[in-house]
Amino acid sequence: MSKKHILPIVMAMGVATTIPQANAATTVTIGTVNNGDMVRMQSFTAEFEKSHPDIKLEWVVLEENVLRQRLTTDIATKGGQFDVMTIGMYEAPIWGKQGWLTPMDNLPADYDLEDIFPAVKGGLSADGTLYALPFYAESSMTYYRKDLFEQAGLSMPEQPTWDEVKGFAQTLHKPDEGQYGICLRGKAGWGENMALLTTMSNAFGARWFDENWKPEFNGAEWNNTVSFYVDLLGTYGPPGASSNGFNENLALFNSGKCAMWMDATVAGAFVTDKSQSNVADNVGFALAPKQVTTKGAGWLWSWALAIPQSSDAKDAAKTFTTWATSKEYSQLVAATSGIEKVPPGTRASTYANPEYMAAAPFAAKTLESMNKADANDSTLKPSPYVGVQFAAIPEFQSIATQVGKLVSGALAGSMTVDQALKSAQNITSREMKRARYYK
Repeated sequence: MSKKHILPIVMAMGVATTIPQANAATTVTIGTVNNGDMVRMQSFTAEFEKSHPDIKLEWVVLEENVLRQRLTTDIATKGGQFDVMTIGMYEAPIWGKQGWLTPMDNLPADYDLEDIFPAVKGGLSADGTLYALPFYAESSMTYYRKDLFEQAGLSMPEQPTWDEVKGFAQTLHKPDEGQYGICLRGKAGWGENMALLTTMSNAFGARWFDENWKPEFNGAEWNNTVSFYVDLLGTYGPPGASSNGFNENLALFNSGKCAMWMDATVAGAFVTDKSQSNVADNVGFALAPKQVTTKGAGWLWSWALAIPQSSDAKDAAKTFTTWATSKEYSQLVAATSGIEKVPPGTRASTYANPEYMAAAPFAAKTLESMNKADANDSTLKPSPYVGVQFAAIPEFQSIATQVGKLVSGALAGSMTVDQALKSAQNITSREMKRARYYK
């Protein structure tokens, strides 16, 4: 008997009697991340259930690292705890190839799949089959305080170098006044600090693997990257930076404590929102920093909704995922929260709308950043993997999680950069040999 539809049976005098009742609503359990756009999606539960009385939504909202662990375990074991999973461009093609996800085909005509940016659609597909619908998509960019730059006589280039960023941070770092030169991700996680570190390493000319899948943490490029990162954030960042991820840095920036912040373009709607940002009128936008190259400087990602094959409510789940990623949903957000808060980065029609472009000061830079991100050409030297801030192989999640802990340890001062990179090289080499990428 399905967990979604349980018909009450009364046993009376040894006779089973079925009580007539209206059809029970199908429960759709959604596992999602605690980012602002997902919290907003959850707030429309009553709106969705009103127009879909046969479906009841249940939410499991988790911190990013915890969510990824829970979803990965559930999908691999066919646990069936979730009917909708919030995943991204890393998981969708890998899990789709494994047969773990339901193909997103036969979508309603008014969904307008052709309106989705090709790079986003491609990143959520495997062998031409779409396995997740994008809720929002993003690159990364530089946020900075225009007022502080002006007061200090500084000028932010369209795309600064990391060296220039360090100079700005040094000038603007005033910890005695509660003002820090820069905020960056320090929290360990393949999608937390390693997303930032990988784009930084791309800019420094590094890569995860050479053409023969051998890791390169023992090379000068990675040493330059991590040494620079630890010095920059350790010297000019806030206290406890090794514990800060996206949400923590967003709170710091919005409270006026960060002169600069390099992170996801999706934050644009939050840092310019006067209801939650103390610096909303003073935020400037630039491309993510370059160094020896511009390749892979800004990442490419989408938080998307997928339906696991283990779900026993696939039809209801598809109804929800289609609704939550539709033009109709964007119109709902625009009407209730403001057009500048519609989920960004997924639809061409959003950026073709003059009203949105006028209301969202971050929109043009978001679009430019996404257009520059190329998952198939993200490193200075040739690499065998697809992905900007990740390598699209099944082993990456485990490897990068371990490497992220080492880098966070170096930032916190519990080990040296050399020790962290030596361990990263050993761990990655062992895992890649075990997976038979090379002998």
